[in-house]
Amino acid sequence: MKIHRLRWFVFALGLSITIAGCNKNNPAEKSLTIAVIPQGSTHEYWKSIHAGAMKAVQDLSQTGTHVNIIWKGPLREDDREQQTQVVEGFISQGVQGIVLAPFDSHALVRPVEEAAQAGIPTVVVDSGLESQKVVSFISTDNKKGGALAADRMGELLHGKGKVLLLRYQEGSASTEAREQGFVEQIKKGYPGIELISSNQYAGPTRDTAKRASENLLTRYAEQVQGIFTPNESSTAGMLLALQDIQKAGKVVFVGFDSSETFIEAMRNKQLQGIVVQDPFRMGELGVKTIVDHLQGKSVDKRVDTGATMVTPENMDTPEAQRVLRPPLAKYLGGL
Repeated sequence: MKIHRLRWFVFALGLSITIAGCNKNNPAEKSLTIAVIPQGSTHEYWKSIHAGAMKAVQDLSQTGTHVNIIWKGPLREDDREQQTQVVEGFISQGVQGIVLAPFDSHALVRPVEEAAQAGIPTVVVDSGLESQKVVSFISTDNKKGGALAADRMGELLHGKGKVLLLRYQEGSASTEAREQGFVEQIKKGYPGIELISSNQYAGPTRDTAKRASENLLTRYAEQVQGIFTPNESSTAGMLLALQDIQKAGKVVFVGFDSSETFIEAMRNKQLQGIVVQDPFRMGELGVKTIVDHLQGKSVDKRVDTGATMVTPENMDTPEAQRVLRPPLAKYLGGL
């Protein structure tokens, strides 16, 4: 009797070890550590990407895939060196994958390709990278977004007028594509609109954008009828500069990205439209895509998350509200 029980115990023990071994090799049961690296840490835009990434973590946990997100980015959006150091730091830590919003389309190529050589794949979100070593690129069609802004400008100016373009910063692929889309669409579709300045840059923050805006408005305030700015910080800086000289609402102003300040400005007729991306979805798809890749599933090389022209007229519609107010508190809590 004792021998029979001993044999059964040995059999049961062997079976449990076999099952444990199978679970260990099952990627669906494995805990993955994914680094999510934004361009900066302060703008609402990056918080939306963070919230989307956390939604992906919750969704994946319900399917048995456990993911740990490490969120880390530079304090300033123009700090190429610090963002490079963040990527290199995660390589040395041995994370399983990286989701990266590169500030510079060239400067981040080397660390991303070094990560690939170390067996750490990267999904790029928001802004492009000049490398064939990325698993997938998930972003807005930024050129199309710039064209949407040009069409809004052309509509409100009835195809005639003088317009300023305040660019963001050299090296940023996403904003350069928006600027290109805006300029090309204005020239193609609205020959009666003159771009009286399109070679000035806002810089990385709201404060640098405000100073650049003040310089432009000092020179062109009496002749400009329309203004386009291609991201959150440049739009915020220009809005402040226009408010300071009581020009807000007196020129057609179209911006890019969303914030509560911009929503209020649209209600006050100081901002006539913003092209709104879906950074929440970028963060969500970024994490889910890198996990799919790590689990051996095929993924799309390019994913367009869409852009919406939000105006004072449509801002309260369900479609506009979805992109204007992503559920940050739900997924970030007190972070």
